[in-house]
Amino acid sequence: MGIVKISDQMHENLRLASTALSRSINSQAEHWMRVGMLAELYPDLDHREICQMLVRAELAGGLDVALAARGELDSKPAADAPAARTRKQPH
Repeated sequence: MGIVKISDQMHENLRLASTALSRSINSQAEHWMRVGMLAELYPDLDHREICQMLVRAELAGGLDVALAARGELDSKPAADAPAARTRKQPH
């Protein structure tokens, strides 16, 4: 665990979002970092698909950045998802 310095404005944004979503400030920041990281690694996914990916990763033991970077995090589409879309894999 470490300390990350952020702007006062971002801290206020985190405080507001964490209160609204019943999360701690640290949990909210970590959620935004996970979603942002996956959005960069998988630019063709929308927010719903990223959230589904996070749930599947949690069921499999947690988010593994190395697997995500290799495009192996989401090897199986969600059971409730319609036909899988073509996804751009990270290089």
